[in-house]
Amino acid sequence: MFSCFRKSLFGSLVVGALASVSLSAAFTAPALADTASFVRSLWPDAQRAGVRQQIFEAAFSGYAPIPKVTELTKSQPEFTQTVQQYVDKRVTAAQAAKGSAMRQEWAQTLGRVQQTYGVQPEVVLAIWGMETNYGGYMGGNNTIHALATLTQNNYRTEFFRSELITALKILNEGHIAPKSMTGSWAGAMGHTQFMPSSFMRYAIDFNGDGRKDIWNSIPDALGSTGNYLKSFGWRPGETWGYEVRLPQNFDFARARDMNKASISTWRQMGITRVSGRDFPRAGDEARLYMPAGARGPAFLLLPNFEVIKRYNNSDSYALAVGHLADRIIGGGAFATAWPQGDFALTKAQRAEVQTLLNRRGFDVGSPDGVVGPKTRAAVMAFQTRAGLLPDGHVSGTLLEALRR
Repeated sequence: MFSCFRKSLFGSLVVGALASVSLSAAFTAPALADTASFVRSLWPDAQRAGVRQQIFEAAFSGYAPIPKVTELTKSQPEFTQTVQQYVDKRVTAAQAAKGSAMRQEWAQTLGRVQQTYGVQPEVVLAIWGMETNYGGYMGGNNTIHALATLTQNNYRTEFFRSELITALKILNEGHIAPKSMTGSWAGAMGHTQFMPSSFMRYAIDFNGDGRKDIWNSIPDALGSTGNYLKSFGWRPGETWGYEVRLPQNFDFARARDMNKASISTWRQMGITRVSGRDFPRAGDEARLYMPAGARGPAFLLLPNFEVIKRYNNSDSYALAVGHLADRIIGGGAFATAWPQGDFALTKAQRAEVQTLLNRRGFDVGSPDGVVGPKTRAAVMAFQTRAGLLPDGHVSGTLLEALRR
């Protein structure tokens, strides 16, 4: 069965891969040949990238498509947590206490990170805590094999093939051994979960041993995270945002149209910090964020919030990082309680909101489940007519009101 492959450039590699695949009931006989051809097809790109044959063979030793990774590409559930659920699950007293302990343990390294890159220790720690529970779980997948599985399955092929070749280059440079390069099912690696392309751009040798080892060297991982944030414009000495209080009769429509404005402008509209302290820089540009509508906590978000989002392009993620950072240095829970009884909407439910708004005469166009400016304007108009607070917040509470 395997004799036709033993004469190939990577005979032993491919035979090992096929033997491994044959043990899995998830793949048929034709898939075995496909795997051999797939591995061979990668070599020209790897060779052009400077990867040595010895490294390539070691990286693919025993390779077989990983069934769990294949499964995850086909069955990723729709994300339907509220921001409250997301934050409460990730920012706990235990996580904050562990972050505080890590701050003491790694004070010297974190001080060097701040001095070199201008990023506060608590922010680096919060990302570390969010990504891997301070190194407690960094993912157990062989990174090369996971990326190869995604590429072979034609899942975002161009992106993951590029990440795969880049991961091979990392091995070729000697930063980590093939079997020690582990991470998430989608290829994120190390203590602070860098994709291979991010590793190549932003990873640094912070402990001076000649390798960029974000898997085993905490200084390298924390320094690399500081370098990453600085590269995207982190503003030293500034925070991510402020929890704020809105005045009575706040002009939600004007706030929606403004999007971003200076702190002084928001202050003129009656917004104040919940702490009672003044804003330190009136000229800072900020945007108003009400993740649970006007009944829940509200925030003015600063430029550093957008930098955190370069790590994970999600307001929920960045809010959790910022809040955890504050808790690590002694901050408390949000001053305003989350509203009770609300729930997040699926795409189908968001489309239902749009359908019900259309039926009531508020034009949102064709229902598509995507909440844009036109939908939010219609929501505010409905809320005003219904005697509700016109904050434009789309959630379970709004859907129930429309159904009634």
